[in-house]
Amino acid sequence: MPVRVIKAADLVAADPTPGMDRSRAFEVATLWAGQVETMPGVSSGWHHHDLNETSLYVVSGVLRFEFEGYEGYLDAEAGEFVHVPAFTVHRESNPSDQPSLAIIARSGGGVPTVNVDDPQESKGT
Repeated sequence: MPVRVIKAADLVAADPTPGMDRSRAFEVATLWAGQVETMPGVSSGWHHHDLNETSLYVVSGVLRFEFEGYEGYLDAEAGEFVHVPAFTVHRESNPSDQPSLAIIARSGGGVPTVNVDDPQESKGT
């Protein structure tokens, strides 16, 4: 069947990173789609998405992004999109008092999530 609908109840837990609850809707050769929920006050582990370009749409709440090579952070709020380039080492957190929910699409066909050590620790800071 060329068109299909994935029901919310059919999402499956996927690509674990400490602090984040990702669910996969589907994965085909070069496209991964799903969602991520991040609880208030939680920070994820550091990770990247291999060859995949990643797009997130924040449905509710706030997602804070920290990434290698940038001092500080960027916040994305409900109604905003985020682009995370391939191989970008980053982590997300939720600085608010409400859960955040974002829809994810990854394109490229690489490993969906690669967990890594904190880049600050590897620099001795």
